Amino acid sequence: MAEKPKSVFETLNAINVNDKTEKKGNLTYLSWAWAWGEIKKAYPEATYTIYERETQHGPVNYFTDGTTCWVKTGMTINGLEHIEMLPVMDFSNRSVPLLKLTSTDVNKAIQRSLTKAAARHGLGLYIYAGEDLPEEEAAAKKNEKQSEPLPEPIGEPEALSNRKIIGIDQNGPIYSKMTGKKADVSTVDGVPGW
Repeated sequence: MAEKPKSVFETLNAINVNDKTEKKGNLTYLSWAWAWGEIKKAYPEATYTIYERETQHGPVNYFTDGTTCWVKTGMTINGLEHIEMLPVMDFSNRSVPLLKLTSTDVNKAIQRSLTKAAARHGLGLYIYAGEDLPEEEAAAKKNEKQSEPLPEPIGEPEALSNRKIIGIDQNGPIYSKMTGKKADVSTVDGVPGW
């Protein structure tokens, strides 16, 4: 039986983007140029759209409520478009007031918006979820840890006879003293479990 081909999302979500990200304050950014390059390698027919609105001066590539501004982009892969709207922000990630808007601010917002649209297709989505690895790599690491043997208890067996393993942390097994009352949770070395 032939293996089912991966979906666009599964293919892009499996790509580790960690070495292509940049930190700005407490936020992580993925290079838009690298993201677009990866998408075009995997899906040469992919396209993107920068949405515009008509004004008396012609079309403009941002939207406004009269106070602040945002951009709207879409990315289409295999006929599926994901649309992203993003505020036009300054270097502190605050909305740029309409009266202080520059074309550079709009251009940066468009590139960030396209990168987020790519994430909706799977590329680097885990960055926005606060994760540090794609799902497949995270699952593989979890399986590696689960297959490691449990450490042997420290101490005399009779000292542990009235204890029950209730979990494992980085220090080894977490024991619960069985007293008939509420459990006294601690590790073998006396460090509280939680």
